[in-house]
Amino acid sequence: MALTLYDASIPVYVQMLRNLAALLNKAEAHAEANGQPLSDLLEARLAPDMHTLIGQVQLATDSAKGGAARLAGLTPPSMPDTETTYEDLKTRVARTLAFVQAITPDQVSDDAERTIELPLPNRTMTFTARDFVLTYSLPNFLFHVSMAYALLRHKGAPIGKMDYLAGGRPPAA
Repeated sequence: MALTLYDASIPVYVQMLRNLAALLNKAEAHAEANGQPLSDLLEARLAPDMHTLIGQVQLATDSAKGGAARLAGLTPPSMPDTETTYEDLKTRVARTLAFVQAITPDQVSDDAERTIELPLPNRTMTFTARDFVLTYSLPNFLFHVSMAYALLRHKGAPIGKMDYLAGGRPPAA
C-alpha cells in the first residue's frame, strides 16, 4: 500500500499537537511547583528577533490547521492571535487538535500533483500538494513545535527528547 498525503501529514500533525500539549502541561506543572510565574514561560524567547512561546504556539497551530485544511480542500478555521495566558495557549492547541483530528482520509485527495496555493501578505506561494506537505507545511510546523520545546527547556522545564517525540509516552513497541 502506497503512502498517501493523508498518511504523511494528518497523523504527524495530530501526534505533534498532542506532544505540544503534553510539553505545555509538563512545563506548567514544573513552573507551578517551583513558584515560577507562567509569564516567564509565555514571554520567553531565544533571541530578541524570535517569537515568544505565545508566538511559537500560534505559528505551530496555524501551520497544522492550515496544512490540514488545504490538503482537505477546506478553508482553515479562523483563530485570531489573541492568546495572552497559558490557559489560552492550551485551549488553542486543543482546538487545533480537534480540527485536525476531524479531517478524514477521504477528504484528502491523493492527487499529489494538484495545486495548493498559500496566500501570504505580500504574495501567494504555489506548490504541488506533495511539495506543500514535504517541503513547506510539515517542516514549518515542526520548526515551531521545536522552538516551543526549546523555549520551555530553556526556562527549566524538565522535558527531553522523548517528550518532544512521544509526549512523554513510552515509544510504541
